[in-house]
Amino acid sequence: MSDVFDPTRWKPAPFLPEADARDPALIFVIAVLCFLACLTALGGLAGDRAAGGWTGQLVGEATVIVRARGGESPDAAAARAAEALAGVSGVTEARALEREKAYALIRPWLGDGTDLDDLPVPRLVAVTLDRRAPATAITLDRALKAQGLDAVVDDHSIWIKDIRRAAGVVRWTAIAIFVLIAGGAAAVVAFATRAGLAARRDVVEVLHLTGAEDSQIASLFELRFARIAAVSGALGAAAAGLLGAGLRLAGGGQGITPALPIAWIDLLAVLPCPILAALVAAVAARLTARRLIQGL
Repeated sequence: MSDVFDPTRWKPAPFLPEADARDPALIFVIAVLCFLACLTALGGLAGDRAAGGWTGQLVGEATVIVRARGGESPDAAAARAAEALAGVSGVTEARALEREKAYALIRPWLGDGTDLDDLPVPRLVAVTLDRRAPATAITLDRALKAQGLDAVVDDHSIWIKDIRRAAGVVRWTAIAIFVLIAGGAAAVVAFATRAGLAARRDVVEVLHLTGAEDSQIASLFELRFARIAAVSGALGAAAAGLLGAGLRLAGGGQGITPALPIAWIDLLAVLPCPILAALVAAVAARLTARRLIQGL
């Protein structure tokens, strides 16, 4: 009696199987793409933090190049410039640098064989500005001219603009790479959806005859690939988070390098990856499935 059909034990086969032989390859590809997207996000955050730190340091500092006039010695001119700038509103400290430090800055450009004592090397004055209300370059220049000093004020504005421009390039490059990776993931899901529909073309036609709507059939693909993408996104995000944590620890608490610091809070950027991957996969699967179903 074992061959007798028992309707209570019969279950209809699902339109899409719960597992497919191609799923591991699809999960691997999407996980790699999510891993790269998370690394891009971490790199963008680290670059933006580095640019902010450099800009903050330059905004709070200025350098004054002092040249001696008449019979005044360079050291005396630098000391007089530092004294004049120390009393300017918006200046926290003004300090004349030693002759050896000025020589150390110039020597790489002239070579070690040059006797700098025979050259009229200017002296430098390091100025620390009040970050809340820093003195402007014009104010510093007026204070120096009032004392009859031949000096040039460098408020690092050119460097600040270059750093901000570079930070903008890094930011937009990271966004562009992220969009490209999302597009690649969508293309992979669209290809898998097309393959799945092609393998079940006859079933789709039968479902149409029974009154199933295109959106109902497309939703089956949408849910399936969204679930796969969420799992893949979690794997890629976990791998990127572990790598970011390893780089943070290996860098002595500063990240990859001191020039590209990764903070622990940056690792939170990988958390939305599974959700974003699922959304991209769901949209790609739904649009692809509806377009193909309508053409059947």
